[in-house]
Amino acid sequence: MTDTLYIGLMSGTSLDGVDALLVDFGAASPVIRDSYHQPYPAELRSALLELSHASHPELHGLAQLDVVLGELYAATVLALLTRTGTDAEAIAAIGSHGQTVRHHPHGPHPYTLQLGDPNVIAERTGITTVADFRRRDIAAGGQGAPLVPAFHAAMFRHPQRTRVILNLGGIANITVLPQDIRQAVTGFDTGPANVLLDGWTARHCGTAYDAGGHWAGGGTLLPPLLERLLADAYFTQAPPKSTGRERFNLEWLETQLDGTEDPQDVQATLLELTARSVSQAIAAHAEAAEEILVCGGGAGNDLLLQRLAFHLAPRVVHSTAVYGVEPQAVEAMAFAWLARQTLHGTPGNLPAVTGARHPVVLGGIYRGRLSADR
Repeated sequence: MTDTLYIGLMSGTSLDGVDALLVDFGAASPVIRDSYHQPYPAELRSALLELSHASHPELHGLAQLDVVLGELYAATVLALLTRTGTDAEAIAAIGSHGQTVRHHPHGPHPYTLQLGDPNVIAERTGITTVADFRRRDIAAGGQGAPLVPAFHAAMFRHPQRTRVILNLGGIANITVLPQDIRQAVTGFDTGPANVLLDGWTARHCGTAYDAGGHWAGGGTLLPPLLERLLADAYFTQAPPKSTGRERFNLEWLETQLDGTEDPQDVQATLLELTARSVSQAIAAHAEAAEEILVCGGGAGNDLLLQRLAFHLAPRVVHSTAVYGVEPQAVEAMAFAWLARQTLHGTPGNLPAVTGARHPVVLGGIYRGRLSADR
């Protein structure tokens, strides 16, 4: 077994599928060997959407989906190994984020819940699997999210300029990387990114997402609606903070509509909501930033990037691909990195980001069955 090859698994709030990334940490900088994207079957995606609804009480369905997702994740790993001609025994570990179906880091009993049984993954693949990354941070008093900033710092921090890494997934989050190594890395969820854009597009266009922002581009901004949406208390809440589909969903949007709006105009307004809330967060918490590196599915939304560039000028806004990591690969790569941190007994959270009382080693290790040392 080598300690250089790791696999990162990621399935985000957008519920589009599973991203698997084969990463080689043997060189000075990590190298992506290959990747594999497994879309969710329509029935599974529908069930996850239903389960993600805050009022869903069905624990039996939750437990079954946990196993079904574990089987799908394992199949995704095996497909990646076949595609790359890589022997399972060469993989040190799989880092599996799991599918978040509920995130509630507040109140007397904070919790976060990700499905995708790591026992199934380890058993089907024979590879040691690291999973359940978020709950240890919550146990230490943190939000359990975002966790990727530690990886952002390892990969993208620059000694001569302050950078912001902007992840446009279902939820948008930022990581602030000060050029001064003595300053702490910070970050938080800024609010909705694709979760509302995708949901509204699916309802009115029958497609999974608004490719390139073209549908939004044909609409007209509705300033009164935008102001009502931006009035949500989350946007001015001080970090550390994290959020999800439980708060920002179509039901939340509908409470702000009067029923006379044209759907395409609403889409244009939702796109501007993401651009405005992100830029306001950066202005408030990363004023010194000179460069914004964008990753996540929203990096493919050309109109959204144009609006961000407008609001964030004169800062430079470009993709993480400029520095060798494709936008869609960043999060899966991060969980390969976090799995490696865990196996080495090294903390993976940043208390300045999550609000945890101290750094902790994240996740549980589910040993594989391929060799005695697993």
